[in-house]
Amino acid sequence: MTDMTRPSPEPTQKPSLTRLFPALVILVVATIGFFFFRDFLSFEALRDNRDLLIAFRDANYLLSVVLFLLIYVAIVAFSLPGASIATLVGGFMFATFPGALFNVLAATLGATLIFLAVRLGFGAKLDRSEGAVKQIKDGINENQWSMLFLIRLVPVVPFFLANVIPAFLPVPLYRFVISTFIGIIPGTVVYTSVGAGLGEVFARGETPDLGIIFEPHVLLPILGLAALSALPILVKALRGQKEG
Repeated sequence: MTDMTRPSPEPTQKPSLTRLFPALVILVVATIGFFFFRDFLSFEALRDNRDLLIAFRDANYLLSVVLFLLIYVAIVAFSLPGASIATLVGGFMFATFPGALFNVLAATLGATLIFLAVRLGFGAKLDRSEGAVKQIKDGINENQWSMLFLIRLVPVVPFFLANVIPAFLPVPLYRFVISTFIGIIPGTVVYTSVGAGLGEVFARGETPDLGIIFEPHVLLPILGLAALSALPILVKALRGQKEG
């Protein structure tokens, strides 16, 4: 006989189309951009239009800043190809400073927009995951500040992945924004400085070395910051072993 007093399980609520709409727009634009925008957001395009960019900046500095920020935000928010090129452009047009500041601001705002779109559409849940995604998820759940900084500082974590995974988890918006802004500063400064020297690279007919971030004199300090971010995780793990 069926126990009528036992509450029936609540049906799983699926995200409505309205809530999914921002994430779907990002997915569609990202797919279109992958096939059609790659040639426009490339080093070759920057090299071929360098004189035009500099002339426009000199004649319309404030407008150049606004347009650059809007384009960079769109690139990150819609996960379009060319974020690294955009960072180089920031350095090429505005020098290491304030170019690095513009790059960090735009990247943080774009990351926040995609974070909010995914959070709105799917909520703070990541029930089924495995591999590296599960490890990052579990780490963020247990040590939010440390893991959020860690996935920003370690160069091997894709920027898109670092934007999306926290959206599925109970990560507060302010914590995501702060960790993104601060965490991307080291790598952004490196790439912006490369962009600031593009004039000489163009003059020599060469291509900028974006692998510079993996050079020991650049990578080791960044890994040092990552180690400091991971320290609370290690201390917590050691305390757990002792208590066990």
